[in-house]
Amino acid sequence: MFQKLYGQIRLLFVKDKESYLLFYRLLGFYPRRMSYYKVALRHKSFHNRKGITLNNERLEFLGDAVLDAIVADIVFKYFKRHHEGKLTNIRSKIVQRDMLGKLAEKIGIPQLLQKSQPIYTHNKFIYGNAFEALIGAIYLDQGYDKCMTFFKERILDKYIDLEKISHQELNFKSHLLEWGQKYRIPIEYRLVSKTQNTTTSDMTFESEALAGGVSCGKGTGYTKKESEQKASKEALTRIRTDKEFKRMLLSLNAEADQDTLEEKPEEMPEMLENKEQESTEADA
Repeated sequence: MFQKLYGQIRLLFVKDKESYLLFYRLLGFYPRRMSYYKVALRHKSFHNRKGITLNNERLEFLGDAVLDAIVADIVFKYFKRHHEGKLTNIRSKIVQRDMLGKLAEKIGIPQLLQKSQPIYTHNKFIYGNAFEALIGAIYLDQGYDKCMTFFKERILDKYIDLEKISHQELNFKSHLLEWGQKYRIPIEYRLVSKTQNTTTSDMTFESEALAGGVSCGKGTGYTKKESEQKASKEALTRIRTDKEFKRMLLSLNAEADQDTLEEKPEEMPEMLENKEQESTEADA
């Protein structure tokens, strides 16, 4: 209460009242040092007539580490009986790039991010980076506890269902490899293409998942690992839903019998979804 009152009084004497009010609506508190937050929402492509080149990459680095600690703290206290591997898996689902991009969209970061146009990159990718940079700014300005409060009240309580996330699958590549081992069908990955955007220098990778030499799915991402995960997800979905395709793959193993064609539903992983998918289309 005292901090809020102090912020309101201080607002009477600052020049840039509009920015302070804007960040108050975003964060739930008044910034002390506004420059941190402005830099956090400045993409590396941004430049203006004054020659400003300072961007949010350093704050993104800091925010990434702080966010990992915050989510680990929350997950550790919430899931009191889970082992280390399960806790790591849950944390990974929350801090993965697609999730952070969608969270950034939910709180309005796309409308605030300073960037030069056009930027030929996946919006959620740069917005997720800005979200991490914002966490870094809060940490520098007001410390770890305020970061925790912001994440709990503005993000976790509104957009993340911990129970649901704990039962959803993220490591599709691991599941595809396990499926291949079970039926003695070799799983391989092939890098289809690697391109660099000349404007932003972002690299884009496209990978293909192959089972027994047969193409099962393709995926695109900003790292080779991400593209392989997406290719694996597409492959698992196809194997689960296309019985003829699955039958053809299993025929590659001469020892497979007809019983292998009918897997139990639980043997195929649940596709990763977000809390909001229950009402609209998922956004976690």
